[in-house]
Amino acid sequence: MLQIKSLKVFHGPIEAVHGIDISVREGQCVTLLGPNGAGKTSTLSAITGTVRATGSIRLQDEDIGRLPIEERCKRGIAISPEGRRVFATLSVRDNLIMGGATRRDKASLTDEIEEWFSQFPVLGERREQPAGTLSGGEQQMLAIVRALLSKPRILLLDEPSLGLAPQITARIFRIIKELKAAGTTILLVEQNAGAALEVSDYVYVLNNGLVSRHGDVAEFGDGAVLINELTGVQQ
Repeated sequence: MLQIKSLKVFHGPIEAVHGIDISVREGQCVTLLGPNGAGKTSTLSAITGTVRATGSIRLQDEDIGRLPIEERCKRGIAISPEGRRVFATLSVRDNLIMGGATRRDKASLTDEIEEWFSQFPVLGERREQPAGTLSGGEQQMLAIVRALLSKPRILLLDEPSLGLAPQITARIFRIIKELKAAGTTILLVEQNAGAALEVSDYVYVLNNGLVSRHGDVAEFGDGAVLINELTGVQQ
């Protein structure tokens, strides 16, 4: 589904990612793990086209590396960004309508929003409230559903557990597991290694803008050693 080769990412004159290779197969959940500043969010930003990058980014058989942001969205890339970034003054419903902005089947979009409200009653109950009044966990659910309403080929999730209580984090990861079971292709960035390994098929560990380790999730065992390694790097 997604093939990245020799990716370098730049923030002004600073090179944040130094020529990495990443592959995501259709239906997989692939996770990027690593400490703060490792290049995880920069990699997602390169895929969406919001930062300067070089190298090859292919979505299925098409090189999208030089396409503008809106064209990448139309081709099936959607992101639930770090910090949720909901439209705080718009209602929950209007946030979801924005998620389907590139779609032509507006009638189907309306029906699908109602279906999501039935799956997440808390969003349905608050459909006319400004999104900024929701709790952090509710905003994260909203951000994920908003991304899914664009009918993406691949869903990018950037730190979905950031700032959430453990019980809400567990709920978010149950949602991710359900999405994967339904066939959604996911590229996940997450610092909660234990939770991420439970939903992943394949893992890349990033350190200082480079892939330091990668492999099938089974190669990482219960994640205890990896978690200790990452904690040691962060210290």
